Amino acid sequence: MAKSCKGLATELVKCLSESDCIKVENRPYRECAKEQSPNISSECVGLRETYFNCKRGQACNLSLLHYLS
Repeated sequence: MAKSCKGLATELVKCLSESDCIKVENRPYRECAKEQSPNISSECVGLRETYFNCKRGQACNLSLLHYLS
């Protein structure tokens, strides 16, 4: 994982750890990260979107570099 997204990933895991999805329902992090229900806070949803956009941006940049080579 690139360093630029690692901090976001850490914050997302921390946020999800405090959600009912993890604490009450004991569901896996991956499942909770995809959650579209009130079981995760709006803060976690925002972190998730920011993290996914970060990863997507890196993939786009990698594709562009490959194309230009």
